Amino acid sequence: MNIRIGFGIDVHQLKKDYKLFIGGILIPSDFGAVGHSDADVLIHAICDALLGAANLRDIGYHFSDKDPAYKGIDSKILLKEVVQLIHKKNYKVVNIDCTVILELPKLNPHIPEMQEVLAQILQIDIDAVSIKATTHEKVDSFGDGKAIKAYATCLLSK
Repeated sequence: MNIRIGFGIDVHQLKKDYKLFIGGILIPSDFGAVGHSDADVLIHAICDALLGAANLRDIGYHFSDKDPAYKGIDSKILLKEVVQLIHKKNYKVVNIDCTVILELPKLNPHIPEMQEVLAQILQIDIDAVSIKATTHEKVDSFGDGKAIKAYATCLLSK
């Protein structure tokens, strides 16, 4: 069996009057992530992990922030396209493991819904979707609530 490991990371600035999408769901919040698409930091990190594992470059290569077609796009659409790209190379997702860094709001109550959404798109069992949430202990822009970051790893098999 041919297996590949991928790693992805994404960061977005947080501001008032924006929506906060994480893991394919809208999180109730007074602020949200700033970006060309819906700025779903978790999905973007997962996309980069999958693309990297399949040696397909990165999310910006496939979905440029200069392309108006992706302005405000739902990141779940981008993830579906990435899954199609890795399937074209005869890979399938075995599992993903992710961490989101955010001071507030607390994400733990939303993780089961995120797992359901992502498992469906990735075409894997919900038990193969690990999502963890942590803070940055009031350190730097993440700890000050000015930014959000996500890390993702994945395992692909052929």
